[in-house]
Amino acid sequence: MVMPTLLADRFVSLDYTELTNNHVFLKSCNNGYFEQHNHHHLGEHHHHEGPTAKELIGNALRQRVESIDHEDCEPGEEDTFFVADLGEVYRQHLRWKMNLPRVKPFYAVKCNPDPMLLKLLAALGNGFDCASKAEIEQVLRMGVDPSRIIYAQPCKTNSYVRYVAQQGVRAMTFDNADELRKIARFYPEAELYLRILTDDTSSLCRLSMKFGASLDSTDGLLALARDLNLNVVGVSFHVGSGASDPSAFLKAVRDSHMVFQQAASYGFSLKTLDVGGGFCADNTFEQMAGVLREALDEYFPAHSGINLIAEPGRFYASAAYTLACNVIARRTIQDTALINNGTTTPDPSYMLYVNDGLYGNFSSIMFDHQHPEAKVLRAGGQTLYDTPAANGMDDRSGVEYSIWGPTCDGIDRITESIRFPVVLDVGDWLYFEDMGAYTKCSATTFNGFSNEHDVIYVCSEPGAKALLDL
Repeated sequence: MVMPTLLADRFVSLDYTELTNNHVFLKSCNNGYFEQHNHHHLGEHHHHEGPTAKELIGNALRQRVESIDHEDCEPGEEDTFFVADLGEVYRQHLRWKMNLPRVKPFYAVKCNPDPMLLKLLAALGNGFDCASKAEIEQVLRMGVDPSRIIYAQPCKTNSYVRYVAQQGVRAMTFDNADELRKIARFYPEAELYLRILTDDTSSLCRLSMKFGASLDSTDGLLALARDLNLNVVGVSFHVGSGASDPSAFLKAVRDSHMVFQQAASYGFSLKTLDVGGGFCADNTFEQMAGVLREALDEYFPAHSGINLIAEPGRFYASAAYTLACNVIARRTIQDTALINNGTTTPDPSYMLYVNDGLYGNFSSIMFDHQHPEAKVLRAGGQTLYDTPAANGMDDRSGVEYSIWGPTCDGIDRITESIRFPVVLDVGDWLYFEDMGAYTKCSATTFNGFSNEHDVIYVCSEPGAKALLDL
């Protein structure tokens, strides 16, 4: 039986009386500890099967929004919030292990540094891809051994190199001669990965314009590393965030194999290949993983003894988080030409203003080329989560809306046009699924709006609950 677990990052009033054997945990943002409140409901309310993931998320959303009266609530009480299902992260890990059993994940912390997410991934045995001192500090504070961290930033700050040397984080990447000289000066004992250039033209976020050594330069870099008496232990690549062309992995693995051979000619015994990120959480993953798996089996077979690691981010985080936004204002739009010249008054459309936008948790629209899909959470006093009425309509029926963020910037638009079967007004709520990747981590405080929003955690997998000791 799945037993629901709820966690919140500040103390809130919650009532799960409909759910049996419920364990509610509230996380205080003041001290970082958890307080446990057990509620046992027996007798006629006993169920033999626990709620589904959707039901857990829906109950958390419903209880939060139904407890808020936008007419007299305290300032900020109706702010945007997340519901995160840690069970989804657990299921994604199992999916990874089924499709890429030889490849150890090193989660890309930049994608979403949520402490509970990192705690679960650490408990699952994952490593961590960190790009800054702050990310490394966060992971080390969790008690993660430095050997489970790769400083996957080809161009590093001098002081950060000295810091990781003090902390014993040895694995790091490079892609140019100046970086090698920097490492030779500040951390000659580091274990280095030569990051090579890849074809990322099919990716949402291209990285090759900024990072990666061309195959024309790898020979010279390996020669310099030998002359500086540095320790090159592996090769890394990244086909770009949100990759869509499986052949990019095949070519990158083949190129890596060539660099392994180059390194051997200079006396290096490379032990690890880092295949980077670019893995999406949608149904393209199996195809991408299949191509990568076959390429690895051909060029780096199990009997070769080469360790295989990767740097997935959105694969783990994206689908686990749902975002709820409050409608704070509404503007009615009518076609005045038709009203003046026509015989009938056309139905109005509306501009909805919500309390989050491109400068907040929808930064993924700008930075990550995402297209979040609005759904109706609550309208007219009714909660509509996961019902047909919550979804946008494909035809020309229903009521048309555009959805805008709260700032004074004209580009702060979430949705240009969408139709719903219900009329939305101030105080109603929208929700957006798949909001765990590159959202909260890049939110700003532009115009004075907060970038600190509550996360309510639920857990739909007993295995995840056991690992987190919930």
